[in-house]
Amino acid sequence: MAKKTFRVESDSMGNLQVPADALWGAQTQRAVENFPISGLRMPRGFIRALGLIKATAAEVNAGLGELPKSVAAAIAEASSEVEQGKHDTQFPIDVFQTGSGTSSNMNANEVIAHLASKRLGKPVHPNDHVNCGQSSNDTIPTAIHVSAALALHEQLLPALTHLAKITEKKAKSLSKITKTGRTHLMDAMPLRFDQELGGWAAQIRNGIDRINATLPRVQALAQGGTAVGTGINAHPQFGKKFAAALSKHTSIKFKAAPDYFEALSSQDAAVELSGQLKTVAVSLTKIANDLRWMNSGPLAGLGEIELKALQPGSSIMPGKVNPVIPEATAMVAAQVIGNDATITIAGQSGNFQLNVMLPVVAYNLLQSIELLANVSRLLADEAIASFTVQQAHIDATIAKNPILITALNAVIGYEKGAAIAKKAYNERRPVLDVAREETGMSEAELRKLLDPARLTRGGIQGG
Repeated sequence: MAKKTFRVESDSMGNLQVPADALWGAQTQRAVENFPISGLRMPRGFIRALGLIKATAAEVNAGLGELPKSVAAAIAEASSEVEQGKHDTQFPIDVFQTGSGTSSNMNANEVIAHLASKRLGKPVHPNDHVNCGQSSNDTIPTAIHVSAALALHEQLLPALTHLAKITEKKAKSLSKITKTGRTHLMDAMPLRFDQELGGWAAQIRNGIDRINATLPRVQALAQGGTAVGTGINAHPQFGKKFAAALSKHTSIKFKAAPDYFEALSSQDAAVELSGQLKTVAVSLTKIANDLRWMNSGPLAGLGEIELKALQPGSSIMPGKVNPVIPEATAMVAAQVIGNDATITIAGQSGNFQLNVMLPVVAYNLLQSIELLANVSRLLADEAIASFTVQQAHIDATIAKNPILITALNAVIGYEKGAAIAKKAYNERRPVLDVAREETGMSEAELRKLLDPARLTRGGIQGG
């Protein structure tokens, strides 16, 4: 094995050895040595956002006369490579690092400066040039917002829209099938499959609306606030021009934060967004659990639907097939809810002019978005779109549902109805047969009043 070689790099704290083939410099190396904690790295989306930020900052600073155009062009080209993921191995710093994310910001500055220096043929400084007009204290909050906004627009919102559309399409295909409703996990009045699935789709559509309502605050950027919110060492127009240029590059409507002091000192927008993601996770849990209950069996459970068989379900019980996609969905939801707790605690950690848990906010927020996007598509395509209905079993069950007698309350009264329901249940007989015996009403009249499909069209009140 070849012996590892090193070069000597220096920063304000002195000299230290850096791997000879590394694109990073001294400050990154110090962070690598200081934080051997989890082995978790900052997410790809976050590194992408840093590349975008550095490229855009160079462009804007050149236009404002803050950087020579040749230097800015070299920085922009190098930053674009970082954005595209060509140098992800050069970002080795642990998530659990300095709370401002300064280590990750300097990691980006050093890598980009190294690449830009090679292009330009003369030194490009990580602080003076790549970090011109910036501070970790406004760049890292900006990277959180930019990476989250990109992931929402490119991944999660399209995935949730797909899930809603697939659910609505499935609902429409099942609009003529009536089933037993359930409250408290007990038999209740009937409803149609399209009504039940329509409720799921509405949950997802509401989740989309909640995320969209949060986007204006996510798309407000701290960049331009620099160290404490006063904008020190940045051109007065830098923040607004940066947001405009980034909007052009991404086709997302970014804007400079209306108050830089709020943007640096708090992570309220990230906490708000995480709360919306948690709500989506709760909705997915409800849908996943409904699917699991409806699929339960095949003999001793509800047995209303059959999910597509995807893999053997047991290492010991031949023929067993489990609802693996709803189970995976529920686990994703649990992770997202846990991530929200972490982000909430991190959001409380703003002291005076800076929040000091920024890296863990970025990591958990982006993980939640990615997990929800991936599992939403799986739930749509591998569970909801493909399940089949056990029509014969549903019809047999609904005919014996004693709660159907509720439709006769206005004719025979609650007490008489309760007695008929009890008898029908005890004798395991259809409600219609018992009601004919106990009321003397004609079969034709009872069939009309007790028709499950008719009872799904409104007019029956109860709780």
